[in-house]
Amino acid sequence: MEVAGRGQRLQMQEKLRILEDLNMLYIRQIAISLQDTEIQRKMERELRLREGACKLLAACSRREQALEAAKSLLVCNSRVLAYMAELQRRKEAQVLRRTARRPSDAGPTDERLPCRGTVCVSDLRIPLMWKDTEYFRNKGELHRCAVFCLLQLGAEIHDTPMVLVDRTLTDICFESAVLFSEAGPDFELKVELYSAGLAGGAAQGSTPRKLATRLSTSLGRSAGKRVRAAMDGGPGSPPGNGGAGPLLLPAPSVPGPKFHLLAHAVLSLAEVQDGFRTHDLAIASNGERPPPEESSFWLPLYGSMCCRLAAQPRCMAAPATSGFLRLQQPGPEARSGARLYCVLRGTDLLCYHDPGEAEAGLEPALTIAVNKETRIRAAEREGHGQPHGMAVTNRYGGEEVTHTLLAESRAEAQRWMEAFWQHFYDMSQWKQCCDELMRIEVPPPRRPPAMLPRQGSLYHEMGECRGRGALPLPLPLPPSSLLSANPLPGGPVLAAPAPP
Repeated sequence: MEVAGRGQRLQMQEKLRILEDLNMLYIRQIAISLQDTEIQRKMERELRLREGACKLLAACSRREQALEAAKSLLVCNSRVLAYMAELQRRKEAQVLRRTARRPSDAGPTDERLPCRGTVCVSDLRIPLMWKDTEYFRNKGELHRCAVFCLLQLGAEIHDTPMVLVDRTLTDICFESAVLFSEAGPDFELKVELYSAGLAGGAAQGSTPRKLATRLSTSLGRSAGKRVRAAMDGGPGSPPGNGGAGPLLLPAPSVPGPKFHLLAHAVLSLAEVQDGFRTHDLAIASNGERPPPEESSFWLPLYGSMCCRLAAQPRCMAAPATSGFLRLQQPGPEARSGARLYCVLRGTDLLCYHDPGEAEAGLEPALTIAVNKETRIRAAEREGHGQPHGMAVTNRYGGEEVTHTLLAESRAEAQRWMEAFWQHFYDMSQWKQCCDELMRIEVPPPRRPPAMLPRQGSLYHEMGECRGRGALPLPLPLPPSSLLSANPLPGGPVLAAPAPP
């Protein structure tokens, strides 16, 4: 029976490999037809990394190596699936454009598109809700997990460093910033929290099969199946090295730690704020219920997360247009004044005496506000009746102030008017992000992950040191700092003070 079951599993794995090859061939043909070599190159790179992670996961014996390999495998699978979805979306858009026989079928040709922008997530914190007996009294079986976050915006996916979590932590902290540089105002940023259990101090983080079988028989048929599916990775588990992944990318059956989806959230433009804010976190469910507390990967989530979500549209960070304009003097004569070099950027029209002052970052000679309340109309040149400039009107207090700017030609005036209308449209789409320029944090370069500490609570390790007659350690670092984004290269994770 065992030989027959092994043969059936090998046949199923071979069928899945054939299906995966066919799907990858189809995706490559789509990329070739779209002439998108960049996304095809990215997908080929992730497939090579995925193959290497599978080999490393099957060969490594150390716990920290196995966890990093399992994490890399899950991230590679997610990126490949995102690239597949992006290629299919572009192919569908291409087909729709080709099937439009009349210009009216394809929609208006002069439809404006908003500018792109940069979205930054930083200071991500997820609070935990331990029981009193576990956190304050340090009683009960030690529960420890390795967790990380996966952030996706469109086809761009980033992951956070892995953090070790036990009952000594009140929240999970991911302090490093994550940037998405090609976001639109209609973006949807998906945040997913994954966890792998480290119960029992074994080299691999998965629950032993004997324990799963014992639970399934003692709890009954229906409840036991749910517990065992949660431990072994059921059909609802994310694409990784455990569970049944999507047919487009079947999960390899490699033994090792299994990361499970614990919770997820979706952030959009409405949640953008230049400050720390709390967001709802939906607990993932396997079927109809969330993962049980007996699962090795379970953590007592509070149901919310805190982070700083900032966005910086390009219309706020970079000049929209620039050129020479003449400021018309107010009065009945309306004479042309000084020739100024004007730069439209953010919420201001900056006017300099020459381009050198703008490049040097000097104070402008004149600043005209350009915001959502500003009105722009075409201005006619005296005696010609042709629009060769624009009138910019703002309200300061209860008084309206108008600045008339004249261009050197009609084409130049039209170029400036078009830039103003596009700028106003970008502001209307990005909404509160255009009230003022938000600060964007630049993430530090990623370093190799630090080594995982020994199994067991830090308080237990301190007790063992005192029992052996060693000097007491100073106040221990929290476990989140042991796997921080900036570990000390080549140095120990924890070091006891030298004896006097």
